[in-house]
Amino acid sequence: MVYRQKLTAFVAPMGAFIALLALGGLLPRLGSAFWLQHPEYWVYPLQTVACGALLWAFWRSYELESPRRTAIGIIVGILVFAIWIGPQTFLRFPPRTTGFNPEIFSNQPGLYWFTVLFRFLRLAVVVPLVEEIFWRGFLLRYVINERFDEVPFGTFSWLSFSVVTAAFCFSHSAPDWPAAAVTGALYNWVAYRTKSLSTCVLTHALTNLLLGLWIMTTKQWGFW
Repeated sequence: MVYRQKLTAFVAPMGAFIALLALGGLLPRLGSAFWLQHPEYWVYPLQTVACGALLWAFWRSYELESPRRTAIGIIVGILVFAIWIGPQTFLRFPPRTTGFNPEIFSNQPGLYWFTVLFRFLRLAVVVPLVEEIFWRGFLLRYVINERFDEVPFGTFSWLSFSVVTAAFCFSHSAPDWPAAAVTGALYNWVAYRTKSLSTCVLTHALTNLLLGLWIMTTKQWGFW
């Protein structure tokens, strides 16, 4: 029973996150109303609330101690951010301006700031927690042993490293696969070097926060 509770704690937030993404992909087929054609404007806040509630409910299961070797996390977080924006910033690839654009609500300040707030809350808090708890906290250990809770965090195996790197890569959209593959490998490396799930969350959160600020500055909404 204890193992099942632990398994649920590590997997359920990601399951809810994916289910709501799938719902967002299905809704545009059901009608032409704005909220059906653009469900991301309410599905993303719903993801934030639902996944946040699950994280809160299972919080004690994660044993998120104080981050260790934070310098590694900060350096990798910044490096990954540079990798994501590199093609547009340094290699002059075409800007990615089509995507989740909060400025659609620019004449409605309340709705605009609500949208931006929840977008950053999702990007820099909920997503790093949900993904690191699942990818590094669960799957990186589960591939080694089904009783993942018996595997010390940060235990290395080539099979586990390869599976999680590939799965993390393909969980992103095709244009992002190169950056996502390198990101998955680097975040795995942070887990191995620091032996700290909290540091992995910090690294991911820093990358996403920097990316969000860059998106708002450059208006390249396709990076959301």
